[in-house]
Amino acid sequence: MNLFNYQKDEQGIVTITMDMTGPVNAINDEFYDVMLDTLDKLDKEEDLTGVIFASAKKTFFAGGDINMLMAVQPGEEARIFDTVEANKALFRRLEILPVPVVSAINGAALGGGFELALSCNYRVALNARHLEVGLPEVSLGLLPGAGGVVRLTNLLGLEKSLGLLLEGKKLKAAPALKSGLVDELVDSAESLIPTAKKWILANKENTEAYTQPWDRKGYKVPGGKINRPAIAQMALMAPHMLMKKTQGLLPAPEAILDIAVQALTVDFDTALRIESRKFSSLPATKEAKNMMSAFFFQLNQVNGGVSRPKDIARTKVTKVGIIGAGMMGQGIATVSAKAGIEVVLKDVSLEAAQKGKAYTANLMDKAITRGRADEAKKNEILNLITATDNDEDLTGCDLIIEAVFENIDLKNKITRATEGRLAQDGVWGSNTSTLPISKLATASSNPEKFIGIHFFSPVDKMPLVEIICGEQTSDETLAKAFDYVQQIRKTPIVVNDSLGFFTSRTFASQLTEAAQLVAEGVHPVRVDNLGKAIGMPVGPLTINDEVSLRLTVEIIETQVAMGLRSLENDPRPLATSLANTLVKEHNRGGRHHGDGGYYNYSEGGKTIWPKLLELYYKPELEISDQDIKDRLLFSNVLETLHCLEEGVLRNVPDANIGSIFGIGAPIWTGGYLQFINTYGLKAFKKRCQELSALYGERFEPPQILDEKIATNETFQ
Repeated sequence: MNLFNYQKDEQGIVTITMDMTGPVNAINDEFYDVMLDTLDKLDKEEDLTGVIFASAKKTFFAGGDINMLMAVQPGEEARIFDTVEANKALFRRLEILPVPVVSAINGAALGGGFELALSCNYRVALNARHLEVGLPEVSLGLLPGAGGVVRLTNLLGLEKSLGLLLEGKKLKAAPALKSGLVDELVDSAESLIPTAKKWILANKENTEAYTQPWDRKGYKVPGGKINRPAIAQMALMAPHMLMKKTQGLLPAPEAILDIAVQALTVDFDTALRIESRKFSSLPATKEAKNMMSAFFFQLNQVNGGVSRPKDIARTKVTKVGIIGAGMMGQGIATVSAKAGIEVVLKDVSLEAAQKGKAYTANLMDKAITRGRADEAKKNEILNLITATDNDEDLTGCDLIIEAVFENIDLKNKITRATEGRLAQDGVWGSNTSTLPISKLATASSNPEKFIGIHFFSPVDKMPLVEIICGEQTSDETLAKAFDYVQQIRKTPIVVNDSLGFFTSRTFASQLTEAAQLVAEGVHPVRVDNLGKAIGMPVGPLTINDEVSLRLTVEIIETQVAMGLRSLENDPRPLATSLANTLVKEHNRGGRHHGDGGYYNYSEGGKTIWPKLLELYYKPELEISDQDIKDRLLFSNVLETLHCLEEGVLRNVPDANIGSIFGIGAPIWTGGYLQFINTYGLKAFKKRCQELSALYGERFEPPQILDEKIATNETFQ
């Protein structure tokens, strides 16, 4: 019983401290055996007053064994069903013990860990920053399989439970208490067990208190069951709303919704079996395999420093200078100050710099309105930001980030003028999305301390930062940049220098492929709709309007002028011609410029620009929906492959996480390289060749794919 330290005190309360093999407690074969032994012992216990589940780990309980679930293959659904039912029976035995049962939650209780807590009668949690509770399985392409959907629906009602389950929300201590996921908070870990014992002793004679709500006679689910008109209407509308959001590409949310609704129509134990059946169908699906691979294994690799140079001590930035207080600079200032870093926000005028600082104030005001901050926190963050037009204020910065327009002459001028303000071991970073770092570094007197730090807009919301190493960037510089990105609570990927790096280059390929389709004669609305049908949150033409058609044209012209690009080898010449026509001949620069682009925009919404159809639309053109969807998706996948083959990408995890967090790859793909793994490498090559024969050589698969096929490897 060492895995579950079993101790009974003189008052008859048994405390079970979970300390399973490995760094975390998890639902696996070991758990089943030790939990079964524990329950058998509790059943035989005389003079039992109550039971407490606690943890010897930093986390309370981590959930299911993802390695085991990744290994599940099609045809094993019956085995998974039996396994889930066996574990679920343990939780059912626990919650019908004839004594109060309390979970003492000292850290994260997610997935199966929180399902264990839900099987207890009372949940006491530590009020600490690291505490999180919830059922995030949907983010891995799965669903809570140990009773979580059924119990949460019965506990909170359909509306509130779906809000948590379908988004996989993880709640901190205070929100968890407010929502009813935990019953009481304590301020110290030492108070957890005494508080749990106090509740047990106060309720040991109160059968109602230690009978689960769903097992009480006459219990009414909050909001009502399916026979209540409002709930029936919600159950009727929810599938349509979900389909609009997921486009039918994600099996797990649909299964969760189905279970939650059925939980209101059948008895509790039948609902648990329905949940088991639905769960057993998911682990072998491509979507679950892709999402588990990306959001569990590879995200952990990226955050764990797979791309960070080894054997270099970690550092922290204490003072960061940001040059340029526009949209990007003000966002970088905000996230840096929120991380407790002193910020110098510089622009050409004090007024412009102060306007950039006001952006942070506005964001904090919104946070206060939503109850996520207070005036004291706002003032603390604002006091860390110095708005200035004086270069001298940059003196002593550990890191300076230049965040001005994509103009190489301007960037070089700023580098020469202010680089000397850095601290002795300071690093210079350029926030650029397209300009080669090695060329920008020629203006630096210390090119080994020069690096690209590419943020995404809006900075405060986007989780990714792309770090770009120039030809002379040192490992020490890379390590410092990597540590800074993690310090501001962002996810860093590391790439090597090239035109457009990885994210901008790959992102552009899909937008230009969409433009190519329009130029060939496909209706623009069809292109956008089929973009959304593959999982893009917004159609590619709409995105291009948002990011600026004019900027697209200017970037191409700049790259040609610098000798970085030749239009003679343009893989999508019709797209380039279309962009020039819209911007230069018709002043259609995009929504940002107020002129519109592919669409006209008004308070009533957007409508297609009529002239676009006159210029390009060919109703007689025959092309299948599948070809359009594959052209849009494969364009990004192939560009990612090229980046890996050329050494722009250093590893597969950075490619997959970067494509999801930075480019907006559909989450069901698990990232653009993981998509190839479950599509099948040979099948992917064959489809590429079909598209190439029909639409152009840009769809020819690169040599790296043949190399993987020859060695029977996947992209890992």
